[in-house]
Amino acid sequence: MIQYSISLISAVILGFMLGLERELTNKQAGLRTHIFVCLGSCVFTLLSIHGFPTFALGDNVIVNQATGVRDTARIAAQIVTGIGFIGAGTVMKNGSSVHGLTTASTLWIAAGIGMACGAGKYEIAIVATILSVLVLICIKWIEKTVLSKRKIKNKKLRLSLRCEKCNMTDIQNYIIKEFPNLNEIKNVDSDSENEAKIVAVINVKDNNPVQYLYKEVEKINGIRTISIREADE
Repeated sequence: MIQYSISLISAVILGFMLGLERELTNKQAGLRTHIFVCLGSCVFTLLSIHGFPTFALGDNVIVNQATGVRDTARIAAQIVTGIGFIGAGTVMKNGSSVHGLTTASTLWIAAGIGMACGAGKYEIAIVATILSVLVLICIKWIEKTVLSKRKIKNKKLRLSLRCEKCNMTDIQNYIIKEFPNLNEIKNVDSDSENEAKIVAVINVKDNNPVQYLYKEVEKINGIRTISIREADE
């Protein structure tokens, strides 16, 4: 009983440590999710090892009383498969961008840490937790301070412009001239007779592509509204 309690409490503590960073950064899966994943994996691992009737047959051979075979890895193996469904729930696609992959990965490692606690491999669980937290904090800092300055984002953006009593030909010529990576440009019928609309799909390479495109387009005279969003693939 004491050994089981140590494993379960360790899983809760280590799951808390891993989920704290996700909670502080307002991710979809936070403290409770990581704690439950870690604790649940520990419970299933303990059941896989200790939860079924066994007896000794010869030297160091343990078999199941009902079937004659005991596979302690069978339930634990299903944890690896099952955790994928929870991780998939944190991944969201918005246009061409995918969010939540890091959180899905932390849930995956949380399951591994819980399994290590259930198997009594506390040194593996502790080191894995420390390394995971360091990766979340340190690599994120490197991405923001070092890589972001070198990395130029390539975004396909859909630009919608509405203007009132303006020369549409001049606006089209300006967009074609300023944005050589233009994919598409067209006039769209508007509800108002005095208002015209242009829709363009543009490839933009910049660290802040939306802000860059907005600043360039707002220079056009006569523009009433500007709408920018990621173009669907």
